[in-house]
Amino acid sequence: MCAPIEPNTSVAPAQPRAPEVQEPVVPEAEVETMPVDAPPGAVAAHPRAADLPTAVPTAVPTAVPAAAAPDPKSATRIGLLLPTRSDALGPPAGALRAGFMAAYERDRSGFVVNLIETGDSAQEVLAAYTEALAQNDVVVGPLARSAVSAIAAAGVAVSKPTLALNHPEGRATHAALPHNMLVMGLSIEDEARQVAQWAASEHPGARALVVSGANAWQRRIASAFAAQWKQLGNQSQTVELAASNGYLSESGISQLKSRVDADLPTLLFTALDADQLRQVRASLGSNVPAYGTSSVNPGTEPGTALAELDGVRLLDLPWEVQPDHPAVMVYPRWNASRRTLDLDRLYALGIDAFRVAREITLRPGASFSMDGVTGRLSVSFGNGPARFERIQPTAVYQGGSFKPADGVN
Repeated sequence: MCAPIEPNTSVAPAQPRAPEVQEPVVPEAEVETMPVDAPPGAVAAHPRAADLPTAVPTAVPTAVPAAAAPDPKSATRIGLLLPTRSDALGPPAGALRAGFMAAYERDRSGFVVNLIETGDSAQEVLAAYTEALAQNDVVVGPLARSAVSAIAAAGVAVSKPTLALNHPEGRATHAALPHNMLVMGLSIEDEARQVAQWAASEHPGARALVVSGANAWQRRIASAFAAQWKQLGNQSQTVELAASNGYLSESGISQLKSRVDADLPTLLFTALDADQLRQVRASLGSNVPAYGTSSVNPGTEPGTALAELDGVRLLDLPWEVQPDHPAVMVYPRWNASRRTLDLDRLYALGIDAFRVAREITLRPGASFSMDGVTGRLSVSFGNGPARFERIQPTAVYQGGSFKPADGVN
């Protein structure tokens, strides 16, 4: 039996900034479990929260009845399928769950959310998903790439609307997704492609130098940018810099400076993290425009203005770079002890996941758009293959904060 999860966040009605919330807690005395037997499995960690490691469910629907909850018999039941019992994926799942419940608390009328807690075994994913389908009208999840791939491969088993929180393994898989599956995970490769379109619009016919680190995720976004840049009819070259303990080699940066001085590229695309980009900019200066994805976002904590990054142009979620956006301001901030920018982005994804699930049930078969906390979202679901698009805002880092790129010369 599944009963509603009690939301554990609160929203102040008229604040310039919504209050902060802590990590989600479910009272143990009110939790029911319904295990699904399956052999255990293993999971490996990954440096990007938006590109989560292999992990799938130990299906355990968790239920916390709320006194003010809607009647489950008439309410739309949303199953939230998350690996909260996983050591590797527990923190990302907790962040996403907290955001999901923050959105649910704001618009809960007519809906019940049932949490299906899972672990790491890849063999359990279909059993967990089948349980979720049997007891809910909509399923949100799973979170790991391998889990999404397993469900997508099942095809005919996807009998109800399913909002996957990550992309399946391999982009070719997207063409064969079941009609009832909508993929709305965060993708740093999609960001890189959007950055290429943005940079091309600002510098038509430009020559780009792609500066990448040696990590797998950096190589992927460098390749994504270069492919999109070429498709737009432009030329680019890629330089990969070696790193030790996250810091780029001084000799590599010196060689990069010599190359930039000699070749004079129009712009740089930096497939780096914020600290690595600081090293590059400290050597090259700011004469050559620098573009990047959310990976170069240094954060905006008080007292952390980084002069080396002034003028860097980047994409990120409205949740991170547009704190005064109307869609952002109405939801509480997450202030968990293990908070990072990547976990904060997953909290934001949780907010939009509930909002999209809600809209799909309220407008079956219709296409719609919304200003989400993860970007401008366009959704088509229930009338042919599902389609999802996220456009993230462009921003410029200046003096420790972000300004809209269209307002900065």
